[in-house]
Amino acid sequence: MCPGLRPTARHRPRQEAPGSRRMGGTVGVTPMALTAARGRGSLTEEQVALYQTEGYLVLPGLLEDRDMAPARAAMEEKVSSIAAALVADGLIPDPLEDRPFPSRLAALFATLSDRDFLRYGRSWRDRRDGYFHLMSNAKILDVVESLIGPEIFANPVYNVRPKVPRVAAGAVPWHQDKSYWPDANSNPVVTVWIPLVDSTLENGCLHILPRTHRRRLLSHHRETYSGTGYTETDERHLRGRQRAVALPLGAGGAIVFNDRCLHMSTPNNSATVRWSVDLRYQPTDQDPMPQHGVGFLARSRAHPERVATLADWLANRAEAGE
Repeated sequence: MCPGLRPTARHRPRQEAPGSRRMGGTVGVTPMALTAARGRGSLTEEQVALYQTEGYLVLPGLLEDRDMAPARAAMEEKVSSIAAALVADGLIPDPLEDRPFPSRLAALFATLSDRDFLRYGRSWRDRRDGYFHLMSNAKILDVVESLIGPEIFANPVYNVRPKVPRVAAGAVPWHQDKSYWPDANSNPVVTVWIPLVDSTLENGCLHILPRTHRRRLLSHHRETYSGTGYTETDERHLRGRQRAVALPLGAGGAIVFNDRCLHMSTPNNSATVRWSVDLRYQPTDQDPMPQHGVGFLARSRAHPERVATLADWLANRAEAGE
């Protein structure tokens, strides 16, 4: 069990993060709490202030190719397994092994339907080595430490997202991440969104509504048009969406945002796949959300010996030697 977490955490009443205060219908964080939480992370004071004010922060070039290589290899392994299955099912004649990473998955499904693609899920959470290496990357954890402090739990809700051209599941409606865990005692949850290829207006980059993180969880519903049942914020809360900011970003950059910040992405109108991952982190004294899977202790200055290893993660252990 992670430092500060208790077996009964998920049964506790919902509460605000330590040091936070209610402000009418909004949630704010005191300057003192911010100072205590920042720890020894890599962000400047100006970057932290921008994140707290706007609800998000863009960090171009956070990762190098070598940082992304393990996750990319894991994605390529998955694509190869899908290709083999499609050939075995007689849906395609050729696994297209010679196609490059950005285009292979798109080419595999070029003559198939949305239903064929969705057999493999709109996003992936396979326990492959490369994903753990990315989630535990020190550059990412240094950013997160700046925002929530050095006791960091990697939330079980991480997603590998292949946004395939002409597939309805590629478009994601306006939503708050927190709508997927409305009753969890977790505040804050920080999302780190990273493109593995350049994310552009054409292939469906992320769009964000600034400052919406200071509102509480908004009413929402399950959409019916993509075939995936994404959570979608109710229309009455989207009157200010003309203020939305499109955020194209080069491969290896990161968009960091609060789990109440409204965001969406548009369809992929290019010829290649927009590959991205969204990773989530929270303080260790918050609900680990076991109903969504098993997360892991990613960093702890207080108990470094308990930080999970790859072997722990593959064995569904949240801590070392659990």
